[in-house]
Amino acid sequence: MLKSLFKKKQPPIVGLDIGTRCVKAVVLEGAEGDYTLTAFACEPIIKDAFREREISDFDAVSVALRKVRLALKTKLKPTAIAVAGTSVISKIVHMEPDQSDFELEGQIEVEADSLIPYPLEEVYLDFEEVGLSTTHTGKVNVLLTAAHKDVVDSRATLVREQSFEPKVVDVETYALGNAIDYFYPHEDPELRVCCINIGASLLQVCLWRDGKVEYTKEHTFGIDSLIQDLAIIHMMDRKDAEEKLINNTLPANWATDTLPIFAANLQQQINRALQMYMSTMHADRPDKIVICGAGAVLPTLAETLQQDLGLDVEVFNPFSNIKISDKINGEAAQQIAPLMVVAAGLASRGMSKWHM
Repeated sequence: MLKSLFKKKQPPIVGLDIGTRCVKAVVLEGAEGDYTLTAFACEPIIKDAFREREISDFDAVSVALRKVRLALKTKLKPTAIAVAGTSVISKIVHMEPDQSDFELEGQIEVEADSLIPYPLEEVYLDFEEVGLSTTHTGKVNVLLTAAHKDVVDSRATLVREQSFEPKVVDVETYALGNAIDYFYPHEDPELRVCCINIGASLLQVCLWRDGKVEYTKEHTFGIDSLIQDLAIIHMMDRKDAEEKLINNTLPANWATDTLPIFAANLQQQINRALQMYMSTMHADRPDKIVICGAGAVLPTLAETLQQDLGLDVEVFNPFSNIKISDKINGEAAQQIAPLMVVAAGLASRGMSKWHM
């Protein structure tokens, strides 16, 4: 108890996850190892507002953001947002150790010119040293990330319109790594945890071990595949199928005639993703899979995947080991917790210092 009194508290930051189907937000307060969920929100985006991962209907996203701002019931402005998709590129480059940020920056721009398929003036670049290289003797690994300016600026403009102030722009797969770092119990630091975010159109894979993200990758597959199957098998409009899935009003037999098809396709995609990770990193299979996102709340999916993959699979609830404020609906927070993992990972940026 005394120990926690002397832990330095960082000012909180709103973790704001702008997905293709809904906008999620999480606010956490406290210090390391002693967090309280003080606000959360999850609001649907009514129309199809995205092409790929780029916003095509700004008004629809803006309406959802406004609802989130009202639902949070906080005037907190500092915000962490994230980007994803093909216009975001992350690569490890190998550099000489003990360089200043200025020296690294010069070299990074040279490297980036050959690694990034866009003119450098069209992207935002960032880099971070992430430890000694195990493959290149005497070099350090530097994580280079580039995001197209249009993708970042469009999100930043929309959130500013709702009185949020974007202070951090992260990559969604690294926000997953942060969520594992802060909110997943670590009995064994050597445990290799594979976090898979099952979204509308993307499977986001993040391999975490000993406090570090070892590997990230995005694969084109998601809940949209299930909605398409529901529409065909149950002869209904695609929009109706999506609404009935969200509202839990599908015909009773959907769990036996449609869900197994999606589970089998998902298992194939996960196997492919694991194979790619193992061949890229020359690594063994992960010890455990944790699933999150819209797919994680589907009935019996974790159990089915565990049986088919032969790996320990569980649903990731980022709120299971933190305090929930009396001022919010704790039961509602727990029900949608697997959807809030990226937002929670973003909110955790308020628990540590970050550079701009």
